[in-house]
Amino acid sequence: MLTPRRQKELEDFAREIRKNTIYMIGNLGVGHIGGALSIVEVLALLYGEEMRIRPDEPAWDDRDRLVLSKGHAGPALYATLALKGFFPMSELETLNQGGTNLPSHCDMTKTPGIDMTTGSLGQGLSAAAGLAYAHKIDKQTHRYTYAIIGDGESQEGQIWEAAMFAAQYRLANLIAFTDYNKMQIDGMTDQIMSLGDIEGKWKSFGWFVRRVDGHEIEAIHQAIGQAKAQTDRPSMIILDTIKGKGASFCEGDVGNHNMAFTLETAKQAIAELG
Repeated sequence: MLTPRRQKELEDFAREIRKNTIYMIGNLGVGHIGGALSIVEVLALLYGEEMRIRPDEPAWDDRDRLVLSKGHAGPALYATLALKGFFPMSELETLNQGGTNLPSHCDMTKTPGIDMTTGSLGQGLSAAAGLAYAHKIDKQTHRYTYAIIGDGESQEGQIWEAAMFAAQYRLANLIAFTDYNKMQIDGMTDQIMSLGDIEGKWKSFGWFVRRVDGHEIEAIHQAIGQAKAQTDRPSMIILDTIKGKGASFCEGDVGNHNMAFTLETAKQAIAELG
């Protein structure tokens, strides 16, 4: 369990990630604001507490890895990495502009701290499973591979192929999260292609499963602890989240997957966060 002081520090970190994510997309004028803001708390916990990382040595071989399979949420990860010191905060103002190291979707060849190029939905979990399997072969299972997938993305068949692979090879060093914000680009996930009993699905594929409030850092922390206690199966932590969380102009708006808004709107939302 996190101490009250540590939990507050992580909540403050999450607030800064959220504010900088809103700012950088508002500065550009358009971007994937909804699905970026719904994963802020899990990013704050991973980079603020859980992951073995060295910001001054992004390619440190013994680090933990994160594969942000829903690569369009890259701005939230960029804000996290900048706040941790992987690159200067000033680079956030170059999001998706000519010559930037911060493209709209994650690119490991451009951005320090990005462990896998992503954005082709459905593929990231396979990449994460491959990384975890490689570490297992090398007897380096103390290195955890984390993956964040979307609920809309979970309609892709490749997600379930990766699920079978990870269970077959008992990848206990793989911990994945589903950002279950219940919306996708075209509308509500249940209306487009319902995931049904999402917990039951992952359990039936042989995974350890927990479901928590994705905006409650302590709840996520406890779920990760339970996942790390597994020795013979991968883990899926389903995060109940709100798309656009924390930005009053778009929170819970089905149209917030990729939306235009002004820097003035961004600044107002940031002020509301305190």
